[in-house]
Amino acid sequence: MPNLPMTRPTLPRPVRLRSTRAQAEPEAVPVVPRQVITAAGLRWISIERPTQSDGEWLREQFDFHALDMEDVFSRNQRAKLDVYDDYLFLVIQFPVYEKVRRRLVSAELDVFIGPDYLITLPNLPIPPVEALFERFSERDDLREAAFARGSGYLLYRIIDACVDASFPMLRKMGLKLDQLEDDIFEQERSSEIVRELNDLKQEIIAFRRIVRPQRTVFRDLERTKSRYLHAEDEIEVYFDDISDAAARIWDILENYKEVIDALEATNESVLSHRLNDSIRILTGFSVMLLPLTLIASIWGMNVPVPGADAGLAFPALLVLMAALLGLFIIVFRKRGWL
Repeated sequence: MPNLPMTRPTLPRPVRLRSTRAQAEPEAVPVVPRQVITAAGLRWISIERPTQSDGEWLREQFDFHALDMEDVFSRNQRAKLDVYDDYLFLVIQFPVYEKVRRRLVSAELDVFIGPDYLITLPNLPIPPVEALFERFSERDDLREAAFARGSGYLLYRIIDACVDASFPMLRKMGLKLDQLEDDIFEQERSSEIVRELNDLKQEIIAFRRIVRPQRTVFRDLERTKSRYLHAEDEIEVYFDDISDAAARIWDILENYKEVIDALEATNESVLSHRLNDSIRILTGFSVMLLPLTLIASIWGMNVPVPGADAGLAFPALLVLMAALLGLFIIVFRKRGWL
């Protein structure tokens, strides 16, 4: 198939090794996956947070490449699509809000897809996948209708649900940006606004880091959509819709990045302006008190000064200092320095 992306060569399967293991460990009992639903000759196997025992079961039941099995148990995998003669291996990430740490984290979803099966292996609970699996488990009519259209259509439903779940998160980010834009000029919340701006900027950066690499994978998946679709002429636009949704998400994130950068610059300008106001007022009072301090220093010296013995010298000095202070205040206010 020359038009299919080939990121990893098709290598011979280790059938002999698998048979040797079966002879060496006849007493081993395969581990049953947690959840399996079947309809129209198609199985959806869901294994959340797969363990080594789940990996052994997959090796016994399927003929997956050893490197793909290694990727399932590896951390920090980038989004990718590996195409083989008899199955596809897909790695994609989706943003999930972690309530404990109150931040966005990347949930990895590994998918094996063949003509009569689809296996999902998320490393973290992904609410859209769990909700879709539960809905198909409870509704026979929905399960039959979806499974009858092939494993490719089922893969589309899973990815589409995960992509659509990103839009409510983006709307919440947009509301936070609008609120911060209104609160920037509130002096009482200056320190809180700086922290909220930083938290929101980190969320946008994390979201962009998750979304960026999978856009290419969605385009590659679009080219392979006809492999496991039973009525491909009717639903060929569905995978195009996923690519369009991913592009919209990226455009929104680009816009949010520009907005958060602008808000951060505006907040810094507001803080700098407030600091300048404070320094201006303090400088004005310092300048006004400087001649008064000079007068007090001269007449406070331990040497004879004119008028030191006069009874009205002290009140006269107070009146002079008050008059100078009043004059400075009038001049400074006229010039707009206070």
